Amino acid sequence: MRWSPRSRVSPWVGRGVRTVVVLVFVLGATNASSRWQPGASPLPPLGSAWLAATVLTLLVVHRFPLTIFLVTAASAFGYYASGLPGGPVIAVPTIALFLLTRQRGPLTAGGTGAAALAAAYVVHVVKSGSFAIQIGSWFLVVWLVAVIGIGTAVRYQSAANAARREQADEHRHRLAEQERLRIAREVHDVVAHSLAMINVQAGVAAHVADRRPEQAKEALLNIKAASASALKDLRATLAVLRSGEDKAPAPSLAQAAELLEHARDAGLKVDVHGEAGELPAPVDGAAYRILQESLTNVVRHADQANHVDVRFERRPGTFTLRVRDDGRGTTRPTPGHGLRGMAERAAALGGRCTAGPVDGGFEVCVELPIEGEA
Repeated sequence: MRWSPRSRVSPWVGRGVRTVVVLVFVLGATNASSRWQPGASPLPPLGSAWLAATVLTLLVVHRFPLTIFLVTAASAFGYYASGLPGGPVIAVPTIALFLLTRQRGPLTAGGTGAAALAAAYVVHVVKSGSFAIQIGSWFLVVWLVAVIGIGTAVRYQSAANAARREQADEHRHRLAEQERLRIAREVHDVVAHSLAMINVQAGVAAHVADRRPEQAKEALLNIKAASASALKDLRATLAVLRSGEDKAPAPSLAQAAELLEHARDAGLKVDVHGEAGELPAPVDGAAYRILQESLTNVVRHADQANHVDVRFERRPGTFTLRVRDDGRGTTRPTPGHGLRGMAERAAALGGRCTAGPVDGGFEVCVELPIEGEA
């Protein structure tokens, strides 16, 4: 026996209640009809036991719907043919046929129902010796079609509801995955840039500590400033995650001067060409993070890079950012979190990002569409 994780009530409770309700209805209605029908005899104990045994099979109809339908249909037919007081025992095979249609589909239910009616007709012919079809037989055909039709409608509606729930769950999962990737990119961009600068400045301080203490002190001050900035950005990002509200200041190329200054503090010569101008907030934020990651990669991975060119280009409907360094012996890199994150940011806006070796260094080029510009 298995309980649903969303409910503390066993499904057997519902099945038991359903069976008891049907049992009370069938026995009560049959006893009442035996009293009201002229010349009818009271329902004997054997008849009550027969009806009870027929109804109790509904406890396992969910596991054996086809078998239970055939058993209850045969039992109901035999009861009506026995001469015992009439009653609504037909409700039992009706429920079984309905559940059979829901579980196995209209084809299986229709075929089984037709076979049951055919078997009943054969028994009728053998007993009466007549091939004539009585009016009651047509009622059984209408009953069969109606029950199968209702069961089919409920089956399709249940399938549609299940499909909608599955789509909703998939949509929620996709949104959660996108949010997870966004958080990973934000944390990576916030932390990696500052840690790269701290690492470079710490190396400088360790190298000149004995010979040039003034320069070592300047490097330590840069480390302090970079770590303070990283902690500030990280706290802002974590505050957004805790609150669930996007209240953190949006990154923007208006803050690019700070990134360029960090790169210069790391010993790079940085030249800037062109202007970004006013950009839509999503494009502005993505371009800032891509510039930040590109400069971080130069500091961390470029071999003996001394010079970086940053170019902003505006064309109708497109903004282009190029970051090129003069690192030696550059080869095509293995995509990591940084390169993957840049490509994901560009793709999310309908743009593209390429990164690879060029003559004399390495270049990152990103093209982002600007909606509303012709």
